[in-house]
Amino acid sequence: MMKWVVMLLAALLMVACGKQEATYEPEFSSQADSGVHKEYVVGIHPLHNPKRLVEVYGPIVDHLNASIPQAHFRLEASRNFEEFDKKLFSGYFDFAMPNPYQTVHSLTHGYRVFGKMGDDELFRGIILVRRDSGIHKVSDLKGKKVAYPALSALAATMMPQYYLHTHGLDVNRDIENLYVGSQESSIMNVLRGHAAAGATWLVPWLTFQQDHPEMAAQLEVKWQTETLPNNGWVVRKDVPSELANAVGRALVGLSATAEGRAMVARLGITHFEPATDEMYAQVRRYLEKFSATVRHIEY
Repeated sequence: MMKWVVMLLAALLMVACGKQEATYEPEFSSQADSGVHKEYVVGIHPLHNPKRLVEVYGPIVDHLNASIPQAHFRLEASRNFEEFDKKLFSGYFDFAMPNPYQTVHSLTHGYRVFGKMGDDELFRGIILVRRDSGIHKVSDLKGKKVAYPALSALAATMMPQYYLHTHGLDVNRDIENLYVGSQESSIMNVLRGHAAAGATWLVPWLTFQQDHPEMAAQLEVKWQTETLPNNGWVVRKDVPSELANAVGRALVGLSATAEGRAMVARLGITHFEPATDEMYAQVRRYLEKFSATVRHIEY
């Protein structure tokens, strides 16, 4: 009797297993069949705080979605340079607009250059002080605090530090360097007296003057650096070249219409332009010089 019970239970178990396998048979459908387009993440380096960045770059990404309906683009802001760098150098972004230092560094992390911001004359570092600071020459900063957005900011950190270095200041010993997270924070640290001087680049300063004229009037640009090629546009190398070309055309084409020119003007520039890896060779030479004389950096 027990033998028949065991056999019956075994048979029932096999039937149950067979039914379970049939019930959970997976179904597959292609992306094309579903009508859902692949999403591409667009990262912009933190040249503004996240809220401001989305306000000014959101319309640019909306323009890409309208111009290239076969794909979907999503803007992703980063809280600070460190977070942006982690995303960029891990290959998280499909498309990104890094600063020139990050652009050069990204070439060893699976990206290539396909465009850049125009108006290279704007890509320079500036050093701000309060008008009532009593600071007149670079040596007056000895023993004082100087604010910067981040270690990896080129125009707003490295270029001002190189300027101070070439004007007789040892930036590793003569001053206290404060890395405060954003362009606006660097400006505000000077305004509030937390730092004797603050470095940024020209575009955020012009924006700050426009948005906060009374506060900006308390500050002055004491020194400014030379220029370098402006921020690059990079694409991960596994993104289809046809799509990258379409994005490049859409960005460059913004300056062809009044609406597009208005979008670009909010960024503090007049246009985007095509670019290649080779156009950033000048930046690489600058980074080599900076790393050899001021402080070591990876690039």
